[in-house]
Amino acid sequence: MAITAALVKELRDSTGAGMMDAKKALTETNGDMEAAVDWLRTKGLAKAAKKSGRTAAEGLVAVVVDGGKGVAVEVNSETDFVGKNAEFQEMVGGIAKVALGVADVEALKAADMGGKTVEAVITAKIATIGENMSVRRMAALEGETVISYVHNAATAGMGKIGVLVALTGGNEAFGKQVAMHIAAVNPAALSEADMDASVVEKEKQVQMDIARESGKPEAVIEKMIVGRMKKFVAESTLLNQQFVVNPDLTVEAAAKEAGATITGFVRLEVGEGIEVEKEDFAAEVAKAAQG
Repeated sequence: MAITAALVKELRDSTGAGMMDAKKALTETNGDMEAAVDWLRTKGLAKAAKKSGRTAAEGLVAVVVDGGKGVAVEVNSETDFVGKNAEFQEMVGGIAKVALGVADVEALKAADMGGKTVEAVITAKIATIGENMSVRRMAALEGETVISYVHNAATAGMGKIGVLVALTGGNEAFGKQVAMHIAAVNPAALSEADMDASVVEKEKQVQMDIARESGKPEAVIEKMIVGRMKKFVAESTLLNQQFVVNPDLTVEAAAKEAGATITGFVRLEVGEGIEVEKEDFAAEVAKAAQG
């Protein structure tokens, strides 16, 4: 695979690595961006590993709560301008209400919305607004109490990040604080038991490779890894994170003080994980010059 200037720039932007290090990492991993990030981490050359959460699509996330059930729905558009359009916002709000009665995004697309399917409503809106749109994701959450929060709200109940939190006990004010924490910190899971085993194993392997680069004996490395993985889990799981409202407490300890148990959460961010194709800037300029 050709290692383009655009690829090198993307890796530099996401890791803070130097240009030559980024190019070498991509060469060593045949242009695989995720593997290149891990290669840089292993060599101690990555300042940060922003492999997820890159936003490359626009639109809105809407959240709706009815009793003990909440839903978050992401509807994408091509430009941020459309996300500010009242007509688009009204459609997204209507789709979120329909989502309360379905199980998944495919059922949502086929569900009735004013005599048409949701998919047909979107198709009609594409014709009037003139931009491609799609219902990309939905997530539902149930609990004794479900609290919603929207970060960067475009209008009531919808914005760039939508969060739902399920609580037993506690109160709405505490639930809102937890939802704001989730919006800001973006935990990977509720607790260690809820973490994706493959993600944990991959991180462990990266940490092992980093430790081995130091040349320490295997017995010492094993002890180092225990501590590093404990820290990784603490930083990745909601209940073990330091609470942004009071960093002296973990979220779990803060919940205990508030008389609450957090039973689940949902966080959707517009465009999360979507990447658009980027043309090599030099090639783009050359093409324009030839035209």
